[in-house]
Amino acid sequence: MHSLDLGLILSIESSCDDSSIALTEIETKRLIYHKKISQDSEHTKYGGVVPEIASRLHAIALPKIVEEIKSHLSRVKAVAVTNEPGLSVTLLEGVMMAKALSLSLKVPIISINHLLGHIYSLFIEKDEIFPLSTLLVSGGHTMILEVSKDCSVEIVASSMDDSYGESFDKVAKMLNLGYPGGPYIEKMAKNGDENAIDFPLPLKNKKELAFSFSGLKNAVRLEVLKEDIDSKRVENISASFQNIATKHLLKVCEKYFKNRKIETFSIVGGASANRYLRGKFQNLCKKYEIELLLSDLEFCSDNAAMIGRAALLKYKREEFTHHSDLKANPQNTTL
Repeated sequence: MHSLDLGLILSIESSCDDSSIALTEIETKRLIYHKKISQDSEHTKYGGVVPEIASRLHAIALPKIVEEIKSHLSRVKAVAVTNEPGLSVTLLEGVMMAKALSLSLKVPIISINHLLGHIYSLFIEKDEIFPLSTLLVSGGHTMILEVSKDCSVEIVASSMDDSYGESFDKVAKMLNLGYPGGPYIEKMAKNGDENAIDFPLPLKNKKELAFSFSGLKNAVRLEVLKEDIDSKRVENISASFQNIATKHLLKVCEKYFKNRKIETFSIVGGASANRYLRGKFQNLCKKYEIELLLSDLEFCSDNAAMIGRAALLKYKREEFTHHSDLKANPQNTTL
């Protein structure tokens, strides 16, 4: 069958501050279109995302992207949209667009949990590999997830407070580096001494599987207040913080590895683009002879391509969402 005859899923992502739309071929899994418009420059002056500004920018960006794919709309068989979790006002922009497109194109809607989308970021244009254990690290979540053969997901561990990515954003704000904080901290850390400052390792003596970053974040705050900050201090604080934050992830995951028989492990989410983290986990998985899967850097942060990929199975199972049932669920992390 010629590719022009193949049906498409149009997917929308607006859970936070990235406006993104993608087109995925249902039969081949091929990504034929993907565009993301970042709002980083608009939010960096505030040191974080301002929901009302993000919502307004989605309302401008999403229709512009749809204009670019008008010639493909006749092939669309379903519209997939992130409806949970995320910022309520930004999720709503995507949900409203999905409803409008569904009505105009006379196709069903597939609602997608944003966290499930991150898992499927591993399999864009590829077959999925399940069962799978996953570390999700993003600006909103830090979790260990287990995906079974039938694609059901269980949360094994989560953060008691801040997320890994959120802690990077907040430390970057303390150091006046900019937003999003992850890339700034990683860049500054390259020239710093990761052993210069003895930050506390979170939950060091706890037996349960859990994450916590609020204490480490506070330790950084106290260090920043000690004396004037020059460039070398910024580099050392960044390196020492990144070292301990990542070491915390490693310690919890190693505890998890010791109590489970894990064959395949993955890391997903926006913060999984951190090369320091990737290198450390490659070493850990090699030690336990576990295959490590990583998303392409292009698909680590929020994007519609992963939402479209996650929607393929739901489409084949005809798991559609009625318009009246489709709502933005900002707090729901149940997969």
